[in-house]
Amino acid sequence: MSNRRNFIKQMAAAGVASSLPSFLLAQQNSPQDKIWANLLHLSYNMWEDNVSLKYRDENYKCTTCQEAREWAHPYRSSLTFDDAVWDALLTEMAAVGMNMVIIDLGDAVKYESHPEIAVKNAWTTEKLRSELVKIRKLGLEPIPKLNFATTHDVWMGEYSRMVSTSKYYEVCRNLIGEVIELFDYPRFFHLGMDEETPDYQGRFDHVTVRQNDLWWGDLYFYLGEVEKKGVRSWIWSDYAWHHPERFFKKMPKSVLQSNWYYGASLEEEKTKSYVKLYNDLEAHGYDQVPTGSNHYNDENMEATVDYCRKVIDPSRLYGFMTAAWRPTMSPCLDRHKEAIAQIERAMKKF
Repeated sequence: MSNRRNFIKQMAAAGVASSLPSFLLAQQNSPQDKIWANLLHLSYNMWEDNVSLKYRDENYKCTTCQEAREWAHPYRSSLTFDDAVWDALLTEMAAVGMNMVIIDLGDAVKYESHPEIAVKNAWTTEKLRSELVKIRKLGLEPIPKLNFATTHDVWMGEYSRMVSTSKYYEVCRNLIGEVIELFDYPRFFHLGMDEETPDYQGRFDHVTVRQNDLWWGDLYFYLGEVEKKGVRSWIWSDYAWHHPERFFKKMPKSVLQSNWYYGASLEEEKTKSYVKLYNDLEAHGYDQVPTGSNHYNDENMEATVDYCRKVIDPSRLYGFMTAAWRPTMSPCLDRHKEAIAQIERAMKKF
């Protein structure tokens, strides 16, 4: 890691990081080094920008996982996170042989460039660095995620209402650069970019949706900020569900793709856009990390692995991700462990 990091930093300082050869930006992708990843939330401020009357109490004591999810889903001014659950999940992931954790950072870090974003009890940058050391010692590769989709950017505070302005670009540039430094120039940087439609913002007070060239222009801005540091961009792929022709015309092949589908049977849905996209991404030559979940059922993760290993060439199938879509809180510990158990079963069958 240190040799790669130092080399990329030297190239970035010389202004040539964007032209680094691909083998320096990502490890070789063989069946032996497939990604087996878990998405965990440090911040859970990724959805509504308001709080319903039922859950307005910041100190509400949640007793079930469903209750914890409903309570944490709206914007919270304090960190919704349990350190003990985090530690237990990292240990469990390492024990079953998983090798990557994608960390949804959001406003859960007191960034030096923009401390005003941080919620109460957010981690200091020193705390984050120490946790990254711990993660790597467990044999897990930490990957940062900052979701810049307008449906999921409430974590940006007042800047989420300044989208596509000069101030907004300045803040995004600062955050991306700082996070890359904090993570010691990671292999990947997940930018989110999912679900940016009005339908997903029905409960928001402030609705923002970019379309057409504005969406693409902002995406290219994020990609440029990531890739000039010698790091590979990673996004959710669901834009292609709605605009496939535009997606395949304009999406760079350098961007790692994660399509997602959480139903029980992919075979039954394979003609529909959300499952068919796995095939279409392969047909157009994109690298993929398909994403499954126990969000709705106990079968999807194994079904996702079974389906995608058949339709994606091994050289472009970088691995798989699971996402429980639950806060990292004690009432949801068992739900998170179930997600890990499901991907463990899938790994053994792979």
